[in-house]
Amino acid sequence: GSIIGLIVALLRVGDSRVVRTLAVVYIRVIQGTPLLLQLFVVFFGSDMVGFGLDPFWASVVALGVNAGAFLGDIWRGSLQSVPRGQVEAAKALGLSYFWRMRDVVLPQAIRIATPPTVGFLVHHIKSTSLAALIGCVELTQAGHLVNSAVFRPFLIFGLVGAIYFVLCWPLSIASQRLEVRLARSTAR
Repeated sequence: GSIIGLIVALLRVGDSRVVRTLAVVYIRVIQGTPLLLQLFVVFFGSDMVGFGLDPFWASVVALGVNAGAFLGDIWRGSLQSVPRGQVEAAKALGLSYFWRMRDVVLPQAIRIATPPTVGFLVHHIKSTSLAALIGCVELTQAGHLVNSAVFRPFLIFGLVGAIYFVLCWPLSIASQRLEVRLARSTAR
């Protein structure tokens, strides 16, 4: 999803109007449909076209495509929030699009993109529970299977919730620390 997101973000701020339009269509279609529907389309659609994916790989593809659209939009906003004068100065120096992005725009955009990216990733980790609906055994589904054997729902799903918390909370803390560190390096 991150690779797709980076490509989409760069296409959105590129020079070609056609490419920008295609990237916008991709983002609007993916953001305008529920993740559950995307999981169903990838899982059942891949079977219809003759190369059926097992539930795990269908989940990977659908979650990756979904993340690509949202991260592409987040990162596009970060790229476009870099002061216009910086981009114009890089153009005046004769830097190509690749070098402008690599040396001028991306380093500044990363500082801006960190908080919303981590917020989205925390949300996306929790969204993986939807993969259970196409038969992928992920954390919530595993909890359901264990609960079926021992029938202690409060304990089992309490542990599932604790595992999600242990996965997501350190990301939030790391994001806050990274924000502070990046702010300090910017202030110097």
